[in-house]
Amino acid sequence: MVMKIHKLEIENVKRVKAVKIEPTAEGLTIIGGNNHQGKTSVLDAIAWALGGNKFKPSEAYREGSTVPPSLKIVMNNGLIVERKGKNSDLKVTDPAGVKYGQNLLDSFVEELALNLPKFMESNNKEKANILLQIIGVGEELNRLEREELDLYNRRHTIGQIADQKEKFAKEQEFYPEAPKEIVSASELIKQQQEILARNGENQRHRNNLKELLENQEKDKAQYDFIENQIAELQNKKANLGTLINTRAENIITAQKTVEQLKDESTEELEKNLENIEKINIKVRANLDKEKAEDDAKDYRNQYKDLTTLLEQTRQNKIDLLKGANLPLEGLLVEDGELTYQGFKWDNLSGADQLKVATAIVRKLKPECGFVLLDKLEQMDLKSLKEFGEWLKEERLQVIATRVSTGEECSLIIEDGYVQGENATEVPKWKEGEF
Repeated sequence: MVMKIHKLEIENVKRVKAVKIEPTAEGLTIIGGNNHQGKTSVLDAIAWALGGNKFKPSEAYREGSTVPPSLKIVMNNGLIVERKGKNSDLKVTDPAGVKYGQNLLDSFVEELALNLPKFMESNNKEKANILLQIIGVGEELNRLEREELDLYNRRHTIGQIADQKEKFAKEQEFYPEAPKEIVSASELIKQQQEILARNGENQRHRNNLKELLENQEKDKAQYDFIENQIAELQNKKANLGTLINTRAENIITAQKTVEQLKDESTEELEKNLENIEKINIKVRANLDKEKAEDDAKDYRNQYKDLTTLLEQTRQNKIDLLKGANLPLEGLLVEDGELTYQGFKWDNLSGADQLKVATAIVRKLKPECGFVLLDKLEQMDLKSLKEFGEWLKEERLQVIATRVSTGEECSLIIEDGYVQGENATEVPKWKEGEF
């Protein structure tokens, strides 16, 4: 059963002299009055009666009174809670006359319902933790937040490395004229040796031609000598003629070969050999630049992948909270802080803060159907009416104080008493409006 306050009687507590109130079962019961008249004393007395001695005011006795404080609260199920006598002893009795103690009260009274400022004054992290405790997703949300933080840190590190690689790549010199790969000196020497070998072969052919030409001249001289002795050397002449013809054919062949020969220059290779280290410096620089660009691209891709994972983790958090049974629509925990309608606590109006706090406190212990609110003057009349309507929709009872003597007040406290002869009952028109 949802427990609410049916009626209460208070005497000689702080500034209260004698007060009887029957709060509305749903919505707002506003205790109005000027400052120092006893409005807050009523709330302190209720908190003391139901919450135990930890809520007892430090100066509980009304100043000037010789009669001890007396408190009596009747709950909507008939349970009677009393504190009276010199020691303000607690007495809890059910309609059948069975007696109970503070443990019964603690079973349905939510501590923050008696002390809402404790919640209001807690930091954003504490408020968020209370909400997570209510909806039962704290452990899973903490896991997602740790995962989110880990992904964020990893992505941040990868992003820094990518930036460094990109900066390093931009700072590197590039030589478009340099070869794509490191030049090998042994390969150049091999090429040089092959060219020298071919050139040596060419020279052999030239020497052969020269030798043939020299032999021809000798043969011709010998031929002329033999002409003078032709008679004696007819046989030798015939042989020499054949030899001359054969050599002539060899000469023609050699000439054709020599005419087709072309010497290759080793100048470029020799120059490359001299500049090989300079060339390789440029090649290495180009390779380093390409490597840095590839590394930067790789880290940038990793950064994008981690960004996708981070966004998915954040969406999982949102989905987790959206699927939870939250006490108020629009209420979330984002980045470890409580938010309402997209705004953090310190950016909420005073009216929204009270609405959020009331909803959360109600959710903490659903069987506690009432909340005490002090200093409700921070709400304007429009916000006050909207708040009262919301409380009725939630079937929640709120007993509040307001520095005012206006018609929005359910009753007025003046000098420790309820003002007016019929002040023990909340006016019916006020019940309909607030």
